[in-house]
Amino acid sequence: MWQVSARSLCRASSRAWQRRLPWPGPAPAAPRSRGPAWSPGTAPAQGLSSMAPSIRLSPAARSLFDQPLAIAVQGLGPRQQVTLRTSLRDETRELFQASARYQAGDDGELDLARCPALPGGSFSGLEPMGLLWALQPQKPFWRLVKRDVQSPFLLQLEVFEGHGERHGRLLAQAQHERAFLRDGVRRIPVREGRIRATLFLPPGSGPFPGIIDLYGTGGGLPEYRACLLANHGFAVLALAFYGYEDLPKEMKEFHLEYFEEAVNYMLHHTQVKGPGIGLLGHSKGGDLCVSMASFLKGITATALINASVANVGAVLRYKDITIPPLGMNPKRVKVGKSGIADIIDALNSPLEGPDQQSFIPLEKAECCFLFIVGQDDHNWKSEFFAVEGSKRLQAHGKEKPEIVCYPGAGHYIEPPFFPMCAASMHLLFGKPVMWGGEPKAHCEAQIDAWQQIQAFFHKHLTGELSETSSKL
Repeated sequence: MWQVSARSLCRASSRAWQRRLPWPGPAPAAPRSRGPAWSPGTAPAQGLSSMAPSIRLSPAARSLFDQPLAIAVQGLGPRQQVTLRTSLRDETRELFQASARYQAGDDGELDLARCPALPGGSFSGLEPMGLLWALQPQKPFWRLVKRDVQSPFLLQLEVFEGHGERHGRLLAQAQHERAFLRDGVRRIPVREGRIRATLFLPPGSGPFPGIIDLYGTGGGLPEYRACLLANHGFAVLALAFYGYEDLPKEMKEFHLEYFEEAVNYMLHHTQVKGPGIGLLGHSKGGDLCVSMASFLKGITATALINASVANVGAVLRYKDITIPPLGMNPKRVKVGKSGIADIIDALNSPLEGPDQQSFIPLEKAECCFLFIVGQDDHNWKSEFFAVEGSKRLQAHGKEKPEIVCYPGAGHYIEPPFFPMCAASMHLLFGKPVMWGGEPKAHCEAQIDAWQQIQAFFHKHLTGELSETSSKL
């Protein structure tokens, strides 16, 4: 049964997978692409003849990380069974791998856009990008992040004979660079006043719609989302707020004046198109963005990824205003036999008792809101926060926010093709916690959310409408 199914699917249009990965316009050209559109991988494994199988990739040698990568193998035997494996090491040298079992078509061709993966690997079914989104760390509780956006990730692809538990003979191998900086994008470290940040400017003279990008409790200065967003025509400031250089080492108290300095920096930058800017925040960075939008001037659009509308984790101060952090009860944390904590019920409700003081007064904001929600988020109840934020805005006569919910998506909704992180260390809890999500649904959510975020900012920062709508 599987052989018949595989052969029929392998004859389907090779563009079917592209319909499942709809981009808002043409994808940016790969930086410094070398070779023709289709090119074989590196030399066949040593000792094989010149007729040995080879890997074809498009783009051939280098692509942007949020860009689809077409993978095919040529020169196999008719209906030959093979196992494909991808490997990638992050900057700490930790290894991520994925593998999948396939059967070539009658002509010896194996195109992942047309041939489904068979059961027994990291995934099954027709998943052209499965070998990337299914990458998993060999080290437990490790999440894939990009620390240096100026260098690419190096992706290793291998083709092995057969479907055994132990890999058979190596038939072909290739390498491919997954880059973060598009040619011409400028990376500018910013150390003005108290600001500790990196500004990314697209190619050209500008001005460009401006965005400030904030991550969560991990601290430091993550640049990869800001960088990838700049590839699509935005001026993006990746802003650190603790755990970086001379900024506070711990997440105890934040002063909104620091973030106000960053907003004013962007509003007065000659390469940033006014009159207002956008904010993009994930997790703790999300509730900081809600506070910025509520109290600061010059904010036109705020996009929130699995964010709280209550202040969480640290006291927030602005002038004579103090917002306490939302209370939590450690007794509501569930720890399984694996030692992984489920913290989804740890926080108190911001609708009850003294915790109402932690609800950020987002009705003061003069901007539009977009809530991106993973409905399987186990960090906290993101959908609840989005709905309560919407109720509060409408109760005060404000515009109803956009809320886009993704079934099966967890907490870390990243740019497209980052593998889902099911569990990792949580700095505040000091132990591994589950983030939620089902890998395939999470991957699809990341692709769609990336389009939704860009369309939202194009609409509200430039007045341009994008032909994108949720496919899920």
